[in-house]
Amino acid sequence: MMAGHGDDPHAVGGPARHIPVLLAEVLEALEPKAGETIVDGTFGAGGYTGAILERGASVVAIDRDPDAIAAGRALEQQAGGRLKLVQAPFSTLDEYVGSADGVVLDIGVSSMQLDQAQRGFSFRADGPLDMRMAQAGLSAADVVNTFKAGDLARIFGFLGEERHAGRIARMIEARREKRPFERTLDLADAIATHIGRAPKDKIHPATRVFQALRIFVNDELGELAGALFAAERVLKPGGRLAVVTFHSLEDRIVKRFIADRADAASGSRHMPDAPARLATFRKSGGGVTPGETEIAANPRARSARLRAAIRTDAPARAGDFSIFGLPKLPAVERPGER
Repeated sequence: MMAGHGDDPHAVGGPARHIPVLLAEVLEALEPKAGETIVDGTFGAGGYTGAILERGASVVAIDRDPDAIAAGRALEQQAGGRLKLVQAPFSTLDEYVGSADGVVLDIGVSSMQLDQAQRGFSFRADGPLDMRMAQAGLSAADVVNTFKAGDLARIFGFLGEERHAGRIARMIEARREKRPFERTLDLADAIATHIGRAPKDKIHPATRVFQALRIFVNDELGELAGALFAAERVLKPGGRLAVVTFHSLEDRIVKRFIADRADAASGSRHMPDAPARLATFRKSGGGVTPGETEIAANPRARSARLRAAIRTDAPARAGDFSIFGLPKLPAVERPGER
């Protein structure tokens, strides 16, 4: 199960594990069956993978978190050769499977990551300011303690939609000169003290900053865009794509991708020699959200949305990231995953 980006860690009611969001709807979109190969690009706790295996299909499951891969080894052994686990970013899924009948992506941070204080994703409990899904590369502490205030403000504003982004960034820049930020509660308390919290506020003042830091540290929007292009390359004609998002930024990327790929256009009348553009996907329904029963059982599912599409027989197009309108944020080296 993947948790929503905007969740207030103090309000979600404690740990919620192994609950795959929109499971029935995902299975309906994928239609897995014996003899097929499905790519689970976000293995997590194995909720989708387990259900797909029960339908008789084989699974190539990918996760960048070594803890998730280690925890899934028992399921891999039980699957009798029908499950292959791969530790890698899901944007590289086409490097590990040549063709597939379905691809499912469940975007965001997993409950296991949120619930482990030592991973530093949440300020429900104190932990190191880390947030790295792959447990390698740039950490949230590195960003907070070394980036210029202007860059921090852009990160908080674009990725967290934080209206006090500039004020918080300037506070961080001034405070870290005296003492660097190393712990989650230190950063959360500093933001809360600086911004304050009105009685009507539903979430903690640091929630959007933590969201933005996590998305930036893990390059989540770029990874999602790359995974969609990779899925287009590996899916067979008639193959199914199912993507569950938890945030408007992610959903916008998926929606734009499907709209762009479902659009078949001929060459311009002003450029008669331009080749026709063939649709590579066919939209399958609209955005699907959880019902009240699922949200009551799993509050972290409340912001989830499923979008699905079916692959045509047209050749995959070149991956052009400009279709997503991704924000221009500080460029950083991200070694150690590829």
